[in-house]
Amino acid sequence: MAAKVYNVGVVGYGFSAKIFHIPFVEEVPELKLHAVVQRTPKPDDDAEKDHPGIKSYRTAQELVQDTAVDIVIITTAPDSHFELSKLALEAGKHVVCEKPFTPTSKEANDLVAIAEKNKKILAVYQNRRWDADFVTLSKLVKNGSLGRISEFESHFDRHRPEEPSADAHKWKNKPIPGGAAIFDLGSHLLDQAVQLLGVPQRVTGFTGSARGGNSSGYEDSFTVLFHYANGVLATAKATVVSPEEEQLRFWVRGDKGSFKKYHLDIQEDQLKGGIRPGDSAYGREPKERYGTLTTFKDGKPVKEIVPTVEPPTYTEYYRKLVRALSGEGEVPASGAEAAKVIRIIELAIESSKTGRTLDVQL
Repeated sequence: MAAKVYNVGVVGYGFSAKIFHIPFVEEVPELKLHAVVQRTPKPDDDAEKDHPGIKSYRTAQELVQDTAVDIVIITTAPDSHFELSKLALEAGKHVVCEKPFTPTSKEANDLVAIAEKNKKILAVYQNRRWDADFVTLSKLVKNGSLGRISEFESHFDRHRPEEPSADAHKWKNKPIPGGAAIFDLGSHLLDQAVQLLGVPQRVTGFTGSARGGNSSGYEDSFTVLFHYANGVLATAKATVVSPEEEQLRFWVRGDKGSFKKYHLDIQEDQLKGGIRPGDSAYGREPKERYGTLTTFKDGKPVKEIVPTVEPPTYTEYYRKLVRALSGEGEVPASGAEAAKVIRIIELAIESSKTGRTLDVQL
């Protein structure tokens, strides 16, 4: 019996759709790119020309009226996520929503309730759960190589001290609801910490701008501390002022070992460069970017290179989605999970404003 094929409709045809979604949809046999919502196609930017045979709509309302569409992927700015996800769910579609999920936890929880009412899957695109470096770190933590974790550091630092131009990335770098760095990059880093360590007991947050000039008011940097009941301290941070040749990504210390990793996961740069999920080099890090594990033997520190694992890549997100749709597994990054991360972000922002460490109650 042939596997069911699910028709996919994508709302938006910008960077997210072209780089992070459509290539992976096309990689999974059970998914078919059926339609794209593109408000203003241009001669050199036209979804219908790029993907012959698909349907092209101008509004999300038109797309959700298409009875052939099974799944709607929302790739627009975060301040539109609630209305578009609600529209698709109430039209009887399964939904994959880009991160950050929604600007508020109330909106996130409302969408979870709407999905449950309509008996539809609601997933959020936390694709960095399948970063090769995070998969490697998770393996070391789970197999006991580090022992009992004491401190966890996760960075997404870059050196971009100049204020971006007004039209850079359109909605990005602008102070819209859900648009600050703690929502954009933070939703990845905090999600990874929760996946590996669980929900923290308390949160301390610092948000603001590291740039000398910041006319827009956009908060480009953040540091969030997770305090756990067992004494573990997790730090997640991102800044745009970091003049380093190699940017630290992870530094995780335990009573048996310490893992340190530089450089961001390679998948995004490869996708930007035209490498696609089916290519043999995709997702594989060069040896010079491998992390290191330091352990103590005979009272002395011993450092060894840890090869980055061959990752399942972001394709695994959509493989898991298909299995969930078929009733054979859990939803990848469910709306309920993402709602918890949005609530933690809210608490971190409140902590930054009030100067207090806050209890996490979800």
